[in-house]
Amino acid sequence: MNIYCLQHVAFENPGTIKDWAEENHHSINYTYFFEDSFVLPHLKNIDALIIMGGNMNVDEEKEYPWLSKEKELIAAVIDAGKKVIGICLGSQLIAAALDSKVYPNNEKEIGFFPVQFSGGALNHPLFNHFTNPYTVFHWHGDTFDLPTNAKLIASSQACQHQAYLIGNTVLGLQFHFEMNQVIIDDMIKHDGKELEEAGKYIQSKPAIQNSYQYLMKNKKDFFTLLDKFFA
Repeated sequence: MNIYCLQHVAFENPGTIKDWAEENHHSINYTYFFEDSFVLPHLKNIDALIIMGGNMNVDEEKEYPWLSKEKELIAAVIDAGKKVIGICLGSQLIAAALDSKVYPNNEKEIGFFPVQFSGGALNHPLFNHFTNPYTVFHWHGDTFDLPTNAKLIASSQACQHQAYLIGNTVLGLQFHFEMNQVIIDDMIKHDGKELEEAGKYIQSKPAIQNSYQYLMKNKKDFFTLLDKFFA
């Protein structure tokens, strides 16, 4: 399988998705929007699409002109019935590409916080290996209305729309299953000033780094989800 990854900033790469792809002998190709020479892929060259996070917003097209083309590509890949996973900004871009509203959430959510999987999700074959509550890493300030025909998969106290599924081909994840310590440390290095903001759901750098024990379980459970999603 040829996985295509849309990466918006250098310090947010696919993380454990790369590990999973390597173990399963899948290839990953990239569009790096942070490089001036980026090239968008042809639809025929995409078996599955991964859309990563980033510190921009979906509507900042004046500052990031490529956003409009990216949303057009996402819509085309979805229309073609190919598998799509959007993470954080990626989940918001899917929503925007499908004409759903994306807007600031009431609270920023940064750090390790639990999500609750819906009853429907816990009985769904893709998610029935999860249990509630489930602690995972977050770094987001925006949220979105669910796209048409999307099923809500998970919520948190800070953010109702944490994950959604459209059919069996499109998965939006507001939180970060794919994280490893290196990526989180790089995110803190580049965007750590946000940790100084007052917020009920913003953890300190030490609190985040003292919670890295969750990452191993996240990786294991995410691999199981990827196995099922791409089966």
